[in-house]
Amino acid sequence: MQYKTIIVMGVSGVGKTSVARGLAAKLDGVYLEADDLHPPANVAAMSQGKPLTDEMRAPWLKAVATAIAAQKATTPEQPAVTACSALKRNYRDVIRGALPDAVFVHLIGDKDLIAQRMVARTNHFMPVTLLQSQLSILEPLAQDEAHFCVDVAGSHAEVLDAAVASLTS
Repeated sequence: MQYKTIIVMGVSGVGKTSVARGLAAKLDGVYLEADDLHPPANVAAMSQGKPLTDEMRAPWLKAVATAIAAQKATTPEQPAVTACSALKRNYRDVIRGALPDAVFVHLIGDKDLIAQRMVARTNHFMPVTLLQSQLSILEPLAQDEAHFCVDVAGSHAEVLDAAVASLTS
């Protein structure tokens, strides 16, 4: 099956950006980064170690859905591959409301491994201290949500290959 709207989701530090970029390259798709659409107040809050509320996320999620829809209108033949946390069902529902064909690739992994990756990365606003808050609100995808789960314990190449296989088999 050829998916046209792919959301690579999960908590911060799980590898959403690198996997989404890799998927876009391998599937001849267009990459979008949801973090780039956060209002400055959201980035400031997270940079200070403050978790976002649902109210803070609402306009951002609408902006994400709008950006994906606009990209799909511009390049309808190419998959739109987006890195977006999409931690709760109602967050995913906002995206699905605008993009009913969305499929979610949920990157999952051990908390300690994710924390190590967060500490090792540079130039990102999200501190490792917010990892637990994201894990606490994470809602697993339900059976009625189009999705695949990919474990991030392997190398980047292994994770990317597993994601590609899940989407193309």
